[in-house]
Amino acid sequence: MPEGPEIRRAADKIHRALAGNRAQDVFFAFDHLKPYEDDLVGCTITQVIPYGKALVTAFDNGLGVYSHNQLYGRWVICKPQAVPATGRQLRFAIHTELKWALLYSASEIEVLALNQVPQHPYIAKLGPDTLDITVTPDQVAARALGVAFQRRRFAGLLLDQGFLGGIGNYLRSEILYVAGIHPNRRPMDCHPTQIDAFAQAALALPQQSYRHRGITNDLVLAAHLKAEGQRRRDYRHWVFGRLGQPCHRCGTAIQKIILSGRRCYVCPVCQPSG
Repeated sequence: MPEGPEIRRAADKIHRALAGNRAQDVFFAFDHLKPYEDDLVGCTITQVIPYGKALVTAFDNGLGVYSHNQLYGRWVICKPQAVPATGRQLRFAIHTELKWALLYSASEIEVLALNQVPQHPYIAKLGPDTLDITVTPDQVAARALGVAFQRRRFAGLLLDQGFLGGIGNYLRSEILYVAGIHPNRRPMDCHPTQIDAFAQAALALPQQSYRHRGITNDLVLAAHLKAEGQRRRDYRHWVFGRLGQPCHRCGTAIQKIILSGRRCYVCPVCQPSG
């Protein structure tokens, strides 16, 4: 599933392609959304706004299209008529004179009045966005130690968009590794220095991933490993997807465990469970 950094990069790309242009055609695959096609044709796309793992495409008639990629959704930007060959199902499309934006495979699409967007059930429950540069580590630390979250294990807590928006499976593993926290620990179990390290990593890693196209590893180390000829999947992350490979810090083999129904990667030395 695309996480916050990937959705924000998609929003940036769609915004660059469509914003300020008039929709010549709009397509919805779902029957209950078909009536909105005529409402949006002829309107100008004003902005594309990310909200955690979702985004809203805004039009100048006061309507917005909410979409959540879920596990398989994918946005494609192409020139008119240059639709890529794919076995995916087209669910939503906006055609302008110069660019087409096509959303494939997503199942969660809605049309809302823009003034109702903050009340959308997903958006209303979002915690602070980890890509929001106004959010501070102190705020994240205080949130983790708050009554609502301090007794929950990090494994499940970091997948809860109501805690922090935009974090998913790979960021969960990476943040906890950098903070030196085992995913089965709870905020209340951690030393203040661990909470501080967590709060720093919870903002720094998503923001780095956004800026550097998914790389959460140390950037100097990643560049060195890339120059050595290593594959992107081997230098992109500290631990995620690196089962059995040596920890970049201590050399111990990375382990994979299933927590909250999802795979999580840990270094047993850098992230002791006790």
